Amino acid sequence: MADLYEILEVSRDASADDIKRSYRRLARECHPDANPDDAGAEARFKELAAAYEVLSDPEKRGRYDQFGSADGFDLGDPFGSGASGLGDLFDAFFGGGGGAGPFGGARRGPSGPQRGSDLEAVASIAFTDAVFGTQTDVTVRTATTCEDCSGTGAEPGTSPVTCSECGGVGEVRMVRQSVLGQIVTAAPCRACSGTGQRIESPCRTCEGEGRTIGERTYTVDVPRGVDDGSTLRLTGRGAVGPRGGPPGDLYVHLRVAPHERFEREGDDLVERLPIGIAQAALGVKLPLETLDGWEDLVVPKGTQGGYSFRLKGRGVPHLGGRGRGDLIVVVDVETPEDLDDDEAELLRRFAEMRGEDVAPPDEGFFSKVKSAFQGSAGQQH
Repeated sequence: MADLYEILEVSRDASADDIKRSYRRLARECHPDANPDDAGAEARFKELAAAYEVLSDPEKRGRYDQFGSADGFDLGDPFGSGASGLGDLFDAFFGGGGGAGPFGGARRGPSGPQRGSDLEAVASIAFTDAVFGTQTDVTVRTATTCEDCSGTGAEPGTSPVTCSECGGVGEVRMVRQSVLGQIVTAAPCRACSGTGQRIESPCRTCEGEGRTIGERTYTVDVPRGVDDGSTLRLTGRGAVGPRGGPPGDLYVHLRVAPHERFEREGDDLVERLPIGIAQAALGVKLPLETLDGWEDLVVPKGTQGGYSFRLKGRGVPHLGGRGRGDLIVVVDVETPEDLDDDEAELLRRFAEMRGEDVAPPDEGFFSKVKSAFQGSAGQQH
């Protein structure tokens, strides 16, 4: 489907009233009753209704603006039906309960095949693939069109027939008297389940359902910059509806593996870099591996532990936009624990030059104190 804002001919910052007004205008222009000779009018009207269903709902619109997905999920049987909502949307503007349509003719009833269910799948991808984008395959168990009857539900060589109960309309109307006069109510035809057609010779393969259950594999284009927990929508990749009904959508939830060195904070990457005390004191130029390759990191002399360096544009690309976050390198100054005699003597001389008190070479006293503390800690309850 094209961009929803373009379908409704509004800008991305349009208000809810602007979206509603534009939808009403376009719906009147594209409604099939107003274009009886235009075979594509019904498809355009459905596209308008689907776009309005998303952009008229603040939550769905927000999800669409961020991820390109907005609808909820259906975790049920892939043969379960999902309402398209087109009739409800049209009734909200032009009135329901039967009668004439907005253009003087009889408005179409609820007849027609039902939309299939939305499905869900989980895809696991590597950290770098989430940053730079990738393609991955997902396999789902879903309802697919029956190959023997081509989705009609009728045994090959036969065809569905018009329902005699509703005359192919898909609904039955009842008139009752009230203090206000006659009231007309409409309900889906039970004989044909609102489809307007009946199957006299059901297909033996799908038992008249028009679809069978099987596994399908789809290739998912993962945009760069996605994060763990992001959800992508594959329009029309859900379960097909009964008897030729349109398919639902497939929602793919992404699980991103952690990186061995980087942690993600929004679109920034954070790495902790250990350096020695001499390197921190005297300065050093270190080779640093980023997601884009190797670079030199210059650590100036006198750098303190916890100081951070920011490498612009070496982070995660902004999802759906331009530019990238930054790579933040946090310096951890490590204190050596395994000094030999020569190294220890050099540090003592250094401490003496700076007037700093340190432990004497004979560590017997400190070893006894350390052992005493360890013994006391072991006796605590």
